[in-house]
Amino acid sequence: MANKVLRKVTHCIFDMDGLLLDTERIYEEVYRQIAASFGRPFPEVVRFQVMGTTEQRSAEITISECQLPITQSDFLKRYTKMCHDRLNHVPLLEGAERLLRHLHANKVPFALATSSGADMVELKTTDHKELFSLFNHKVCGSTDKEVANGKPAPDIFLVAAGRFQIPADASNCLVFEDSPNGVTAANSAGMQVVMVPDERLSPEKSSHATQVLRSLEDFKPEQFGLPPFQN
Repeated sequence: MANKVLRKVTHCIFDMDGLLLDTERIYEEVYRQIAASFGRPFPEVVRFQVMGTTEQRSAEITISECQLPITQSDFLKRYTKMCHDRLNHVPLLEGAERLLRHLHANKVPFALATSSGADMVELKTTDHKELFSLFNHKVCGSTDKEVANGKPAPDIFLVAAGRFQIPADASNCLVFEDSPNGVTAANSAGMQVVMVPDERLSPEKSSHATQVLRSLEDFKPEQFGLPPFQN
């Protein structure tokens, strides 16, 4: 991928699942088990389709693509129960805590923009309450009334930018994402986006990101005009 021009930013917006928290493998197993209960496979291509989308949209895609004889409501009931049993002790991903604490210490405003609902965010951050309290605000796409359309639409990032104490211009925001849907949403919002993709994702699926990294540990804040790490 050709090097892209990196512009200075003043605000950061973070996705959560698969970027800050190691939840994607759990979600994948939940989807696979629901599909298997009807004798259906859950192909990898469908996994990447649902990544980053709202809970409702993920259910819709999975039911359609896997041809499951179940309503969206019943799917979500199963999904919610299985997630609640597995998502209350998820670890942070590499580099997440270091970056968030660095931004906070340097008074760089940052927000969370996750497709999860507010109750699921509470569940998944059970072991990390203090760290997640550092966010300026949280936008939970599956339950936030102002987010009319989920990723890959830009709504969630535009709402997040508008809720900073002083609303941020899109051009001054840097988004951190792991999914192609999330990168598309950030691009549509007019924002630069750093992507930490699933290692199974083909390079062309991440070519629309401003920058692609192996993990958040590899992020260099000074490349976007932010204060550099001191260690």
